[in-house]
Amino acid sequence: MPTDLPAPGPPAPELGALLALVAQGDQDAFGAVYDRVAGPVLGLVRSVLRDPAQSEEVAQEVLVEVWRRAAAYSPDRGTPMAWIMTLAHRRAVDRVRSAQAASDREHRAALLDHTPAYDEVTERVEARLEREQVRRCMGGLTERQRQSVTLAYYRGLTYREVAEVLALPLGTVKTRLRDGLIRLRDCLGVTA
Repeated sequence: MPTDLPAPGPPAPELGALLALVAQGDQDAFGAVYDRVAGPVLGLVRSVLRDPAQSEEVAQEVLVEVWRRAAAYSPDRGTPMAWIMTLAHRRAVDRVRSAQAASDREHRAALLDHTPAYDEVTERVEARLEREQVRRCMGGLTERQRQSVTLAYYRGLTYREVAEVLALPLGTVKTRLRDGLIRLRDCLGVTA
């Protein structure tokens, strides 16, 4: 029974032997290496990167690295395919890390753009102006209102303690405080 199968040719050289030839600059040997490893390299890189365009770019970089560094392959450290796949995995992981670092830098830059600048001089000037305005407005209170507000808000006394210090009924102290705070609010231009 005749068969139309072609006669088997010579066995394909081993990948290690091909890498040795590539290390000597043999372009045909590199073509054979390329044909054997391009698919697995692209598959591995794509499983790490997920992006088809970046995967193709990184796979190409790996194959160029195989061409340039073929002499660095050492058979006693592993198989040729393991060496090439290690190069591919490292290159893919480096790309992921590089992309993450770029993303992190952009995020930090965006945060800095949204963070209001702190101007210490401006803050001091505004605080001084506010203190002066409060002093001026306190000067507009009656002596009794000023005493009550000072004891309650600057010394931190309760209404009852203010009443005891001033020897006044609690209701009188509350009225003076309320009236004094209303006048301060109006003087300072505070809207409720």
